[in-house]
Amino acid sequence: MPETRAVWKKPISVEILGAIHKDTAVARLGIEFLEVGDDFITARVPVNEHTRQPYGLLHGGVSVVLAETLGSCGAAYSCPEGHRAVGLDINANHLKGATSGWVTGITRPVHIGRTTQVWQIDMTNDAGEMTCVSRITMAVLAPR
Repeated sequence: MPETRAVWKKPISVEILGAIHKDTAVARLGIEFLEVGDDFITARVPVNEHTRQPYGLLHGGVSVVLAETLGSCGAAYSCPEGHRAVGLDINANHLKGATSGWVTGITRPVHIGRTTQVWQIDMTNDAGEMTCVSRITMAVLAPR
């Protein structure tokens, strides 16, 4: 199996990611960061009264918030010091509803370039079934 190289250009950890999201939508929705690997980040969101839509399913927008959070963090911490990453485009395909438990997302880079990045986010329910797949394109902005 090929060796993975760390993509991070800035210090990153579950603790750092949790701290920067204090008092944000991420914290309000109950999103928790779980793991940072050499080329991935995982986080999860609870399926509860704060995140469900009227049919009792995890709101699709909440899945997109989880995806954008993971992809944006990946891009922000893999671009050079002083650079910023901002979202250009995100898409999501909702594959299976979730009515309880947690939905866990993992993001990995598809492309890390000088001016753009693309990150894939796969989300699964507690049974390991895919609930949503998403892809985010980020612009990398150089310091002014």
